[in-house]
Parts: sequence; C-alpha cells; structure tokens
Amino acid sequence: MTEKREQIIRLWFDMWLKAADLGISDIFSDEAVYTESWGPEYRGAAAIRHWFAEWNTRGRVLQWDIKQFFHTDSQTVVEWYFKNTMNDGKVEAFEGMSLVQWDQEGRICALKEFGCNEDRYDPYRNGPVPQFRDGAAMWF
Repeated sequence: MTEKREQIIRLWFDMWLKAADLGISDIFSDEAVYTESWGPEYRGAAAIRHWFAEWNTRGRVLQWDIKQFFHTDSQTVVEWYFKNTMNDGKVEAFEGMSLVQWDQEGRICALKEFGCNEDRYDPYRNGPVPQFRDGAAMWF
C-alpha cells in the first residue's frame, strides 16, 4: 500500500515538472480538497485540474524533490524541496511538507501543503534580544 501511495505522489510531482496532466482525475477523488501553503484552496478534481492547467500558463516548476515519506493507515506526509519560476522572472524556492489523506479507493481526498522559508537565520545570534529582519515575511 505504501509503495502505491508513494507512486501516486511521485506522479503528481512529475505532472508539475512536465507541465502535463498525466491523470489528475485518476489520483484525486471528485470531492478532493487541495490547500496550498499560502491560502488558496481548490475543491474537487475539476477545480484542481483547472488550477493546474491555468498555473502552468503563468510559470514553470523547475524542481520538486522528495526527501522522505511518512505513512499511517489513511495518511501520508511527504517532505520536499520546491523551486519554480514565473513568467515575470520571479523565482521561488522553499522546503515543505504535504499532508495527504487517502480515500477508500486509494485516491487523494485531501492534501494540505506547509512551507518553510529556506532563508533562515538566528535572531538571537547577537544577544538575548531578538533581531528580526526588516521586510515582509514570506507568504507561507
């Protein structure tokens, strides 16, 4: 069972790397809910398919490397590294995890992404009072 789940997740990541729908309707349930780390949420395989197709007109995924998987009876957590470029030249890269919920048919019925800024620092490096960076925090 875990090998099949990992195969499905790898297929999902490959779809993004190839910018090609290789079976979104096969791996997501009709009622699936997909939540991105920065807030957008897509309800249903049709909405996920639309988002995928539309997003790939605006950008390209350059890298989506899987680091490790964790499995329970009905859930999988996958840790990953992600990098993309948008058509305007903006490049985004971050580490993250996805919490995947499986239905009885072995399809994804819920997926939540969690992101972690790769530009980390120690705010206590110079003493007991934290020194945080100026500027807006990353969106995830």
